[in-house]
Amino acid sequence: MDDTILHFDNLTLGYDRHPAVHHLDYAIGAGSLVAVVGPNGAGKSTLLKGIVGRLAPLGGEIRLTGITVSEIAYLPQQVNIDRSFPISVFDMVAMGLWRKTGAFGQFGPDGDRKVGEALDIVGLGGFEKRPIDTLSGGQMQRSLFARLLLQDARLILLDEPFTAIDSATVRDLKGLIHRWHGERRTVVAVLHDLDQVRTDFPETLLLARELIAAGPTENVLSPVNLDQARRLTEAFDDGAAICGR
Repeated sequence: MDDTILHFDNLTLGYDRHPAVHHLDYAIGAGSLVAVVGPNGAGKSTLLKGIVGRLAPLGGEIRLTGITVSEIAYLPQQVNIDRSFPISVFDMVAMGLWRKTGAFGQFGPDGDRKVGEALDIVGLGGFEKRPIDTLSGGQMQRSLFARLLLQDARLILLDEPFTAIDSATVRDLKGLIHRWHGERRTVVAVLHDLDQVRTDFPETLLLARELIAAGPTENVLSPVNLDQARRLTEAFDDGAAICGR
């Protein structure tokens, strides 16, 4: 692949030296729209944590081309976000400007305008002063996507972005993802709904602790591949030592 932004070279990721993803070789092209799928426990979220630098490889490497880790926009699962923190929607969304202003920087009227525009785009105009703990699941996810908009990143990582939100929000956020794709940004999303993947994501990475298949979605999501992924994940021994190959 010539115009690549992300390379996995014999990559092994895990916890306490037990692999969750191992010996992964693949390259993702700049501007790609990629779904990462697989059964529960297949290593999908682990892979995103490795890309963003929250988890160091046990072996192999992750290589970025043309960007640094600090330039990646990463949206974790909502369950991992502390919504009890006393912060307004405006202030949370404004965090998307930190890379340009610094954590304690002042962004002034222009920053205020950008936050307002991002909230309008995701359908939350007028929510600026609302505490985040008053938002519904769908409203919270819209505000997190507004923050992603302000990060203006070339590589966007989304971990289960459509889980437990209403259908209207899913529709609108998928529209934003396609907008990013049209802008030649690279989007990598962990997803469970294979119908959504088939409809909206042209490229898929199927994991079951190891790579089962990758490439055009219609080829990857074959019954044979999905059955292999299920069987490998069910057979995996969490107590096994790290693979030595």
